[in-house]
Amino acid sequence: MTYAAHPREFVACASATPARPVARRRGVLARIFDAVFESRMKHAERDIARYLERTGGRMTDDLERRMTQRLMTGDWDARD
Repeated sequence: MTYAAHPREFVACASATPARPVARRRGVLARIFDAVFESRMKHAERDIARYLERTGGRMTDDLERRMTQRLMTGDWDARD
């Protein structure tokens, strides 16, 4: 004798707690990329802060334009 139970014949157990969803971790390459990106951002922010400090600490339009140009072209050196 065989019997296949129908889904409506099952009753939820009152004491069962729903399983917590497991958060998926990002892949290895994505985590490496994020770490490299964050490191480069921090480095750029430090260079900008150093450059601002050396030029008197005032953010002018000309200074902002020069910083943007240097950051975009890769010709950034805070000592210039």
